[in-house]
Amino acid sequence: MSKLPNYVFVLDTNRKPLTPCKPSIARKLLTACKAKVFRLYPFTIILNKEVTDNPEPLTLKIDPGSKVTGLALLFGSKLLWIAELTHRGQSIKAFLESRRSLRRSRRNRHTRYRQPRFLNRTRPKGWLAPSLQHRVETTLTWVNKLSRFAPINAVSQELVRFDLQRVENPEISGVQYQQGELAGYEVREYLLNKWERKCTYCGVENVPLQIEHIQPKAKGGSNRISNLCLACEKCNIKKGTKDIKVFLAKKPEILKRILAQAKRSLKDTAAVNSTRWALCNRLKETGLMVSTGSGGLTKFNRTRIGLPKTHFFDAACVGDTPEILILANQPLNIKATGHGSRQMCRTDKFGFPCRYVPQFKFIKGFQTGDVVKAIVTSGKKTGTYTGRVAVRSTGSFNISASLGLIQGISHKYCQQIHQKDGYNYGF
Repeated sequence: MSKLPNYVFVLDTNRKPLTPCKPSIARKLLTACKAKVFRLYPFTIILNKEVTDNPEPLTLKIDPGSKVTGLALLFGSKLLWIAELTHRGQSIKAFLESRRSLRRSRRNRHTRYRQPRFLNRTRPKGWLAPSLQHRVETTLTWVNKLSRFAPINAVSQELVRFDLQRVENPEISGVQYQQGELAGYEVREYLLNKWERKCTYCGVENVPLQIEHIQPKAKGGSNRISNLCLACEKCNIKKGTKDIKVFLAKKPEILKRILAQAKRSLKDTAAVNSTRWALCNRLKETGLMVSTGSGGLTKFNRTRIGLPKTHFFDAACVGDTPEILILANQPLNIKATGHGSRQMCRTDKFGFPCRYVPQFKFIKGFQTGDVVKAIVTSGKKTGTYTGRVAVRSTGSFNISASLGLIQGISHKYCQQIHQKDGYNYGF
């Protein structure tokens, strides 16, 4: 599949969002001086005139994930814009754990004589851990951001990755419910995630996998999800109705891993499911029309259309999905980086201050995280460099360009092309 870049967002002179256009059309408008670049990421142009016609509405589809969230913008059945949003939940968790350990060490030294406080800090209803709340907030930030650049009137979200009741009890809603077109997709998607999309016994990947009973049904095994795994056809036939301890008697390490993983609860899945509900409730507050779908339906649509497994194609297949005309398959990679630390000094591994941070973030009009274009006209580093800048109080900056880290570039050669907004971008 050839690479197709995203469509370009278009605003009129009053900043009213219009229907996105092809990159070639945007290039012609910029060349003819009928438009100017409004924003680099996501790339947006602004026209020199007012447009009175109302644009056709677009649909934003979201596939929330624990580490990466897929975003897709559709005009009917046409896929115009895609992106992958990488969260920083793990780093938030690590920072909070470090802060907690340092605080606990300090209070043990200075306040060990105090009586423990009464547990009077109740959490409000719907409270989420900061690392989980971050996923909701960043996704909502991009929904609001895209609504300013495109005429979005509807949002479709994958609400539940796995329907756990349906997985545990397939008979919950009758014969028609379990034998419809989606039969087996919920269980299979759950198992693919749990067993990492490879054969449980031999570890082979990228082959058709069959649902296998760890404890054979012929020997009292049930259809409960904790008794199911995935196996290639060769291993499935070879195992037959043997007890797993007999089948893997000569492979004790694999047997130990399977028995441990079979009872392993997918905590990440439960956590992501809770953030999906919180995100759904926040999306309803935006005033957009919100529809939902399950992970099984997403996979059913993606398999029917014949798309590869990616976060952005999963997002495009959320909910009711007709045949999709792929007009963009090169996603914008968005990585959440935050806005820095509020610490007034840096600490060593024991929590003692070791150095202080500068009083001002802006140096010569730039701050760390800005995207700049530096045209160096003299010296050993002559050339043009574009990338994220790290400022220094001396005015000599470092630029993370595509060729690597370029150090010691004077601020006089730098021109800001994108202001820091808490994200890194790439393709």
